[in-house]
Amino acid sequence: MEPAVLRDDMVASLEHEMKGLVRSDHVGLALRTVPRHEFVPIDADAGAYSDQSFDHRGTRILAPSTVARLLEALDVREDDSILVVGAGVGYTAAVLAEIVGEHNVHALDITRTIVYEARQNLDSAGYGGVLVDCRDGADGLPEYAPFDRILVEAAAIEPPRTLVSQLTADGRLVLPLGSGTQRLVAVEPSDSGAPEPVEEFGTTAFAPLLVEGEQSDTVERNRTNREDREFAEQHAQTRRGWEHDWIDWDGYS
Repeated sequence: MEPAVLRDDMVASLEHEMKGLVRSDHVGLALRTVPRHEFVPIDADAGAYSDQSFDHRGTRILAPSTVARLLEALDVREDDSILVVGAGVGYTAAVLAEIVGEHNVHALDITRTIVYEARQNLDSAGYGGVLVDCRDGADGLPEYAPFDRILVEAAAIEPPRTLVSQLTADGRLVLPLGSGTQRLVAVEPSDSGAPEPVEEFGTTAFAPLLVEGEQSDTVERNRTNREDREFAEQHAQTRRGWEHDWIDWDGYS
C-alpha cells in the first residue's frame, strides 16, 4: 500500500472520536504529509504508520498518538519559532517544520550519534533546513532565543528555568513533569519568575532529561569511578594469601 494512503489511515484513526488526539487541521495535515518511514528503521508495510513506538539506539521513536498529543498541547501557530529538546530521530521536528517552516525549527539532543542520524533523516525527508545541534537540552539554545514554543521530549522534576527564560513573553513550554507518575503540562512565563503549569494534558511516560555523561554513547568522564571499577576487575582476577589453593601437606614427607 502507498505510504500516503497509510499516513491518511493513521491520522484518520487519531482523529476518530474514540481517540480524538488530532483536533487541529494543521496538525492533521502535517502528520499526513511527513513521510514517517524516513524516520523509522523499518519499511512502511512493516509498521512505520502503525500507532506504536520503537526503541532505537538508546532513544525512543514516539508513537504517532504521542506526537499528536505533544503538538496539540504545544498549540503551534504559523511562523512560530520552535525549539525541540530531545531531537531523537527527528520525526517530531519534521512535523513541526511542515507547520511553521523548516527554518523556524531548532532541535537539540545530548547524544551525538542521535544528532547525526536526525540530520540525515530530516534531509532525506525533505526538511534539511531544520537545525539540529548536540547540546545539553536543559541549557537550551540561547543563540537563537527567544522561542515562541519549546517542546521537551524528556521528563523533568520541574520546568528548567533556563528554557523558560528563552521563551517569548507569550511563549509556551510543553514537557512531561514528574519522576514517578508524569503529567504532560504546558508552562508559560510569569511575572514572578517562577514558571507555573497553566494546563495539563493527562499522564504520560518519558525517559528523564539526560545530563552530560549519561548519554548511551558517552565516554566515561569520571576517572575515579572508572579506575575503581578497573581496579576491582583486576583484583577479582588476583588471588592472594588464603585465597590461594590449599597446599596438600600430606603429600610431603
